[in-house]
Amino acid sequence: MSDIALKSASTLAADIKAGRIGCLELLEASIARLERHNPALNAVIWQDLEQARSRAREADAALARGEDWGPLMGLPTTIKESYDFAGAPTTWGVPELKDNVASSHAVATQRLLDAGAVIYGKTNVPLLLSDWQSFNAIYGTTNNPWALDRTPGGSSGGSAVALATGMSAVEIGSDIGASIRNPAHYCGVCGHKPTHGIVPLRGHSTAGSLAHPDISVGGPLARSVADLELILDAIAGPDDGPTAPPTASSRSAPRARRAAIALDSVQPVPWVLRDSILGADSHSASPS
Repeated sequence: MSDIALKSASTLAADIKAGRIGCLELLEASIARLERHNPALNAVIWQDLEQARSRAREADAALARGEDWGPLMGLPTTIKESYDFAGAPTTWGVPELKDNVASSHAVATQRLLDAGAVIYGKTNVPLLLSDWQSFNAIYGTTNNPWALDRTPGGSSGGSAVALATGMSAVEIGSDIGASIRNPAHYCGVCGHKPTHGIVPLRGHSTAGSLAHPDISVGGPLARSVADLELILDAIAGPDDGPTAPPTASSRSAPRARRAAIALDSVQPVPWVLRDSILGADSHSASPS
């Protein structure tokens, strides 16, 4: 199987803009990895592939016309289940919320779309995003891609697995005590917990909630440190309010606030997974 989907998001974005790969072609490469690996991993727990394919075709047509949708144009993307995506469930792993379907996008979700991303699915979390593993009674358990009998961490566990396996080029998570950084560490990818308030959390809450935890933040996960900055630039900036359309200027986070992105996870180990690990042997120690 081609490893094109395992390139960094920055590289893939450049390849798309240069015409070296098509948006639909890249999406299909990620879907192929989803179909091969997700049954054993259970990382992506909701998907709308036809909607994503339609958007990818539109992106290819736009590129042919010389249009540029933004820095994430055409990148296959999944988002943490706790972020609203219109038409998709937002449950936070709570069984009583299994039928809660979002009617609009979270601010961070919308900003990914504004930057050109192709969102095709949502990734698994623990109950109420409150564990260093990723199990809930609605969607079940997510497994570590390097050893299926181990946890990928939490609460952004599904997010880290989707990145590590090439199912997604871009991911956003959330973090209070390590919910981005812990699964990034466990899965060998990169994660960043930004300064509080840089990434708006409107649309990242349980149904009926009016407030967010004081130290909760949204932030990026990626396969490289450079990608963290690419994603953060797309989603950061003040919340423009529920009715005001987002603007490029309002989304531009001052570098003085972001400073240099710290290595909140270990440097990523090589992420070219040996396909047999995720198919034949569920107790392999680690891929090489």
